[in-house]
Amino acid sequence: MKKLILLFALLLGSALTSHAQGTTGSETPRQHRIVMQLVSGDTLVHKGLMRQLRNMLEAAPTMKLEVVCHGPGMDLLMSDRSIVAGKVKEFAGKGIVFLACENTIAERKLDRGKIIPEAGFVKAGIIHIVERQEEGWSYIKAGF
Repeated sequence: MKKLILLFALLLGSALTSHAQGTTGSETPRQHRIVMQLVSGDTLVHKGLMRQLRNMLEAAPTMKLEVVCHGPGMDLLMSDRSIVAGKVKEFAGKGIVFLACENTIAERKLDRGKIIPEAGFVKAGIIHIVERQEEGWSYIKAGF
């Protein structure tokens, strides 16, 4: 009887540990789809975003992630202004998608040729974010 109780306790402990970790061992990892909005031109926000991206990639290396830049946030993608252009290129190489808002480019009269080549474009940043949310993506606003 003692052996049966010990076996039951071990099985229960194993099940609770698996449940606490969010998996039963046979489940596949969740495929996260995240769209981040960057509207800040603050370089401290840009540095913080790079740390967040690194942490997110370490925690969920298979996630899909888009960073949509508009308004002053476009400075992140401008080769003549960005203090983290090297990191943006590095993260783009790891599958993170950086998107520049064409409305902001027109409104701020930005030189499209100075946007880092790793960035893509969307007509309206905020509409792209809304569309992603409608598709079930999670939304995060970058910054303080």
